[in-house]
Amino acid sequence: MVWTSRPVRRLSGAIRAPGDKSCSHRALIFGGLASGTSRFTGLLEGDDVIRTGAAMQALGATVTRTGPGAWEVTGVGPKGLTSPAAPLDFGNSGTGSRLMMGVMAGFDLTAELCGDASLSSRPMNRVLKPLREMGLRDTAGPDGRLPFALTGSKALTAIRYAPPQASAQVKSAVLLAGLNAVGTTVVVEAKPTRDHTERMLQGFGAKLGFSTRPGTGEMEISIAGKQPLHALDAAIPGDPSSAAFLIAAGILSPQGDVMVEGVMSNPTRSGFYDVANLMGAHLGAEERGEAAGERLIDLHAGYAGLRGIAVPERLVASMIDEFPILAVLAAFAAGETRVTGADELRVKESDRIKAIVAMLRVNGVKVEETEDGFIVQGCAGPVPGGGLVATHHDHRIAMSALVMGTAAQKPVSVDDITMIDTSYPEFLGHMQTLGADVREV
Repeated sequence: MVWTSRPVRRLSGAIRAPGDKSCSHRALIFGGLASGTSRFTGLLEGDDVIRTGAAMQALGATVTRTGPGAWEVTGVGPKGLTSPAAPLDFGNSGTGSRLMMGVMAGFDLTAELCGDASLSSRPMNRVLKPLREMGLRDTAGPDGRLPFALTGSKALTAIRYAPPQASAQVKSAVLLAGLNAVGTTVVVEAKPTRDHTERMLQGFGAKLGFSTRPGTGEMEISIAGKQPLHALDAAIPGDPSSAAFLIAAGILSPQGDVMVEGVMSNPTRSGFYDVANLMGAHLGAEERGEAAGERLIDLHAGYAGLRGIAVPERLVASMIDEFPILAVLAAFAAGETRVTGADELRVKESDRIKAIVAMLRVNGVKVEETEDGFIVQGCAGPVPGGGLVATHHDHRIAMSALVMGTAAQKPVSVDDITMIDTSYPEFLGHMQTLGADVREV
């Protein structure tokens, strides 16, 4: 199923950003735990999120689609989650599977978890380790990979935990386990990661504590156990990670004029946009109010001549999902772009460092792989293109390559697009609305 993106002179138009994937997962999970019925609009209806909703339904919640992007979730409340009748299949969703491990840890239930080949190759020990310390039991092997079964407990013990890697998924899993643990659970973050779990838990009525450790700058996030959640009506903000592909397309287009509306503006997710501006993008932003406790903006991008930079390591955690599309910008820039401190990319849907390097090389770009990042020698203009990119079942590699093709010297092809539905089902339609020439060959 090879798809090809051909160069075009102009990409222009306004697109409403799809619902944020991180917030959509959490809305379905927290709504399923709460007392009462929550109502959400703008929910991302990608495969990853749908599978999280199906898992909550299997565990006892009632999850109903009432219209496009509109969902109602009636939670289990004090009754709690119960053992599912069949294995919970998370497909390709690392976020859904890891968050749900934390959620299920605090209930008297047993559940088997499974996923597709990509998810089954990804490490889960980083989440299982702290949950085991709290009292979770599981059947995972030494490598901690799916499939395996886990058994939770209402007598889960609160812990104090400092994740060795900056990971919002690990932090969130521990906090969600702490929500039903005995005592107060504390997560210590050396570097800030996306904070949607903390924001949305508070929206559902939970109380959390936040403090900065003197002399270290480390953040301590605490949550007391046995707190109830209460139903919430909320609009899901637009996804900055999905919007990044459209914004990058506007920056690279020779006659670019792209507006993406309703994008979440959160400092733990803004790294890509900060780096793009450092490279010379000059993005425009206009305030658009709030949704689900998150600030919203409209983003505008037009053509810009970019220059390579050393990406500040302080921004890495806030753009960890955007490195494939950043690498595309770097390929068109003048000079060298250097990424370090991004070893987390090794354990995404693919080994994203290897996948990024291969994507650029097959399209004539000079790039060097390093242990924790990559170094791109920019082309100071359109990349040669002409390559067939192996996506490795990674949606962000596929979308990045197709954006590259819109402004390359020759068309760029990808070997598969089916996985794009996991996070951005409207991607191809949105690109075609802007004027891209992307089709199956």
